[in-house]
Amino acid sequence: MFVKVQLFYIHTSIFANANTNVDKTEKLSNNTPKKQKLPLKNGTNIVKRAQRTVFRRNQHTQLKKQCPEKNSGDGVVEKSKTGLHTKCSTKCVSYGGIIPSILKDLDTIQDVEEALRPWENKINNKERSIILKQQVKWDRALEIFNWFNDNKLELNVIHYNIMIRILGRAREWALLEGLWNQMNARGIVATNSTYGTLIDVYSKGGLREDALFWLETMLEHGIEPDEVTMVIVVQLYKKAGEFQKAEEFFRKWSLGEPLRPSNKHMMDAPESVERALFSNASFGSHTYNTLIDTYGKAGQHKEASETFAKMLKQGIPPTTVTFNTMIHICGNHGRLEEVSSLLRKMGELRCSPDTRTYNTLISLHTKHNDIDMATKYFKRMKESYLEPDPVSYRTLLYAYSIRKMVCEAEELITEMDEKGLEIDQFTQSALTRMYIEAGMPERSLLWFQRFHRAGNMTSECYAANIDAYGERGHISEAEKVFLWCQERKNLSAVEFNVMIKAYGVGKYYDKACQLFDSMDKHGVAADRCSYSSLIQVLASADQPHIAKPYLKRMQVAGLVTNCIPYCAVISCFVKLGQLEMAEGVYKEMIGHGVKPDIIVYGVLINALYGAGRVKEAISYANEIKRAGLPGNTVIYNSLIKLYTKVGNLREAQETYRLLQSSEEGPAVYSSNCMIGLYTKQSMVEQAKEIFETLKKNGTANEFSFAMMLCLYKNIERFDVAIQIANQMRKLELLTDSLSYNIVLDLYATAGRPKEAIEIFKDMVTASIQLDDCSLRSLRTLLLRYGASRQGVDNLQVMMKKDASHGLQAWMSALTSVLEIDDYDTDE
Repeated sequence: MFVKVQLFYIHTSIFANANTNVDKTEKLSNNTPKKQKLPLKNGTNIVKRAQRTVFRRNQHTQLKKQCPEKNSGDGVVEKSKTGLHTKCSTKCVSYGGIIPSILKDLDTIQDVEEALRPWENKINNKERSIILKQQVKWDRALEIFNWFNDNKLELNVIHYNIMIRILGRAREWALLEGLWNQMNARGIVATNSTYGTLIDVYSKGGLREDALFWLETMLEHGIEPDEVTMVIVVQLYKKAGEFQKAEEFFRKWSLGEPLRPSNKHMMDAPESVERALFSNASFGSHTYNTLIDTYGKAGQHKEASETFAKMLKQGIPPTTVTFNTMIHICGNHGRLEEVSSLLRKMGELRCSPDTRTYNTLISLHTKHNDIDMATKYFKRMKESYLEPDPVSYRTLLYAYSIRKMVCEAEELITEMDEKGLEIDQFTQSALTRMYIEAGMPERSLLWFQRFHRAGNMTSECYAANIDAYGERGHISEAEKVFLWCQERKNLSAVEFNVMIKAYGVGKYYDKACQLFDSMDKHGVAADRCSYSSLIQVLASADQPHIAKPYLKRMQVAGLVTNCIPYCAVISCFVKLGQLEMAEGVYKEMIGHGVKPDIIVYGVLINALYGAGRVKEAISYANEIKRAGLPGNTVIYNSLIKLYTKVGNLREAQETYRLLQSSEEGPAVYSSNCMIGLYTKQSMVEQAKEIFETLKKNGTANEFSFAMMLCLYKNIERFDVAIQIANQMRKLELLTDSLSYNIVLDLYATAGRPKEAIEIFKDMVTASIQLDDCSLRSLRTLLLRYGASRQGVDNLQVMMKKDASHGLQAWMSALTSVLEIDDYDTDE
């Protein structure tokens, strides 16, 4: 109640006669409830409104700051120092009777009393509405409204609706609420149009919660939204990105379902019944356009198409806006055939495309890399006597630039120059890149200078051009642009940052440091990006010792917000094999309270594992667990490698399960590690499961097969092991001494001399060097078939003295074994 009283008291000077008797209002609808309570009387609503008062005032102040003295016709006041009022809309010439004369007097006479007094007894309700509507300044409209009020002229709900819209567009929320209080105090009943206007102006003013408050108030008083208000609510939800709520609201409204089930008033609301009866009725084109656009922004192509089809079925003629929206939706979903069909339908219905239609078509075809068709639509637009706007040129220019279509781009530029159309800075930098990538750096500089000399380039645009040269290694050109920017005395950290990056690309590391160190002399403070860029440049150049002092300066400046710059330096030290330095930087990072991420841990774990410092690597793995950091496939693979090294089966299994549940899945190396770990533990079923998965995925390699072979050999399942060995030979997975020796040892151990000799011959043919493992397997085979130890020892000595004769001797001995085996078989 306090809020209501306070608002009403504040505005007593504006609405002086708020509590006096008023004339009866016009009856707009027989279904309108006779009496409504002021929403602010409700305790909950008072709290809701009060909580938003400060926010709304602050936002209103910000809006005024953004556009303080502008009168754009949208109701925002333009303060006049002379006291003169802006003329009313030229629409007044279309009115007959006394309206033109009244509007003329209001334009020329500053004092409202003086301007309106001669017409006081001649103005009817409709004419009062017209007079208010024609005012383009909210304060003038309010002055006229108050004069009507002060002079006991009839003011009905239509007049209040007009003023609500005017004040809402001007974002004069406090005055609007005062008007609402006055309206309720006079017993003037709010209509569907009143609430629709309130919801609309608050929504467009960026006050979504307030707009929803008015919707709730409307439903509480048993007033059902009509089609216009329904569309406003749908647009409110659409603007907020709440597409599901928009769809649900429309669905309930169109089916006649309660929009607020707990609202007992709605049971008696005649509109509810009436709306239910017309749930299958067709709507206006504006409603359909809103629904189609809502579905489109929600990515629901099917629903948009169905709504469009229903519109056609019910005989509602689509407008150009309808077709533009459908073309945009279909194009975004890659349905260019439907786009062509829509264009044909436009022709059938004689609905002429406008500039926006062609702009949409040009944009869609450039996105789908059909530059020829985009160009054709641009020409067709001009043939249809439609003037291409800056968007048309900009879209096509950008498409030409990224495809290095220099001639076509220059033709468009000539046209734009002839028409006096400005080229925006984004397009300018894109065209600079075009010339650079087309191998025309001199032309690109001339193009850049055209805009530089005009003196309107922003800092971001200079940076974009420097970056364009730097990325392609044109360092001298990048330096020229940087110096020209310096001449304009509008240097910022952005230009330094991209120039440092350019020096990094060109491998001018000393220049990068010198440029960074000169920022203070130019009165520019290095930002987070400045430090990060330089540290990354130096780290990529394997110069962590130089990067480290800059990292310390960055920390002192309070610009370190995450571990990324530390990670760059740590990784560089690791790359150079300087683990002590890497761990030193890590400790400094911890000392400054900067938390390491999973990447830092991964770098250290891999480095320590590679250096054989497994225990220290395990300690970092334990830190990951204590920190509760979410892992990724890279760190999981590293941890599995580590756990299998130390034989930590439980940790390895847990990590492998995490890999299996990840989107990428386990790497072959990790799977092989697990098979190897299971082999050591003689866990056949677990190893077999992983192996079969690898084979099914086609990723099993020679190591996968070799480890499974070893597993079955260790448990003396020689039949299965020999099957795997045969598969390896068939798949040509024997590629080095390790894989050959594993298979050779299996055949020797299993007493398969024929296969062993075949492998021995294959090794000789493939020039695989026989090592101690190879000779040990062959020794086992010869001893098994009765060869004397002295004879085998002699073969090994002979092999060491003369490899060629030794191989022949081994071959002879093995052949004799084979003959013995064949003889035994014949027996």
